[in-house]
Order: sequence, then structure tokens, then C-alpha cells
Amino acid sequence: MDGLKERIASIKCRIATAAKKAGRNTYDVRLIAVSKKKSAEMVIQAIEAGQTIFGENYIQEAASKIEEVSRPESSWHFIGHLQKNKAKYAVRYFDLIHTVDSEALASELGKNAAKINKIQDILIQVRIGDEDSKSGVEPFKVAELVKNISNIENIRIKGLMTIPPPVENPEEARAFFRKLKNISDEIRANNIPGVLMDELSMGMSDDFEVAISEGATLVRVGTAIFGGRS
Repeated sequence: MDGLKERIASIKCRIATAAKKAGRNTYDVRLIAVSKKKSAEMVIQAIEAGQTIFGENYIQEAASKIEEVSRPESSWHFIGHLQKNKAKYAVRYFDLIHTVDSEALASELGKNAAKINKIQDILIQVRIGDEDSKSGVEPFKVAELVKNISNIENIRIKGLMTIPPPVENPEEARAFFRKLKNISDEIRANNIPGVLMDELSMGMSDDFEVAISEGATLVRVGTAIFGGRS
């Protein structure tokens, strides 16, 4: 794929610049290449260009792709809406699940992770913009959900994730990112056993630099790397 290596390098350079501008360590921010609807061949090319973390939205598509790619250096994150009946596949294929928004889903993930002797890392998805069309737990319910999920075996909460409402100017997303960071800080202050709050998954192709300035540790970039949807 022409220019893929250059686009990945450009995004990583922008990530580093944004981190330094915010007074943060460059290595504290990692790039997730959103590879949904992209071929295994494209993913392999991205790996050969130095990218290691990939984000997928659909279990069935991801499962076949992950098996086809079959590269030990790759890490796979699930970033789409997850149904409970797909939990057994999610724990089999994904290192980090970004979109847990209920105790019931977390319980199902924990049960299936136990069957394969795995501790499944998860993020809690927060519906930061109060949009009915998006999944996620409401901000005022996050702390309670985190506390309840923290008691589920074979689950480890690593942080929070959000998708803010669409905006014309990336700066308009800043308030949403800041709100998620504040929620994370409040939960961390509670010192809940087994809850790390190390990760903030926020920011995409159009606004990841703003997200980094507000504390993002994982940015999800698809279009700026692979181009539009196939």
C-alpha cells in the first residue's frame, strides 16, 4: 500500500510532538491503528512499517483477520460494541477490550476468560456526550460500575474509553476529553483494589492531538493511516 509507512511515521511524529508540547513522555502515548474493514495484507504491511497495535470493531471479521495475520509482535484491541454472546471470542482474540459498559458484560468476559486461564484487561466505555446513539455508561455511574466490576474474577480494569460527539473543530472536543480525565482521576483517588486507571483511550484521526494534551494514553487512528473505508 503506497505511502503506508510514511503515514504511520507521520502520525507517530505528531503523537510525539503533541506529547512533548503537553509536557508528557512520548512513550506514554500509544497508537492504535484502526484496521476494521481493512485486509490482513494491509495489516501485515503496517506491522512491517513498525505498527504493532490494531483496533477492530467486529468479532467475526477480526477473528479471521487475526488468524490470517498471525504475527506474534501484533497486539489486538477490541473497540466496537460488544454483545455478551460474543464474549468468548473477545477473550480469545483480544489483549484489551475498550468497550465494557455493564456489569453483565464484564461478568460474561470474566467467566470466559477463566475458562482459558486468562486475566482479561478491559476499559470502561463512558458515554461522555450524552448521546443516545452511542454505547457507554453515563459519567455519574462510572465509579459505581468500576467498583462492582472490580470484584469480578479474571477481569482487570485498566482505565476508561470514550468517543465524544462529532465536532467541526477538534478544540471543541477538549471539554469531553478533560471530563473523562477528571473521572479517571476521581476513581484513581478511591484506590479500589485491582483497578489501575492507567489508560485513557480517547482521540481519533481528527482530534487525537487535543486528546493527548488532555491525557490520552491510547489514540485510535484509522482514516489517517489506511484511508477511508473500503
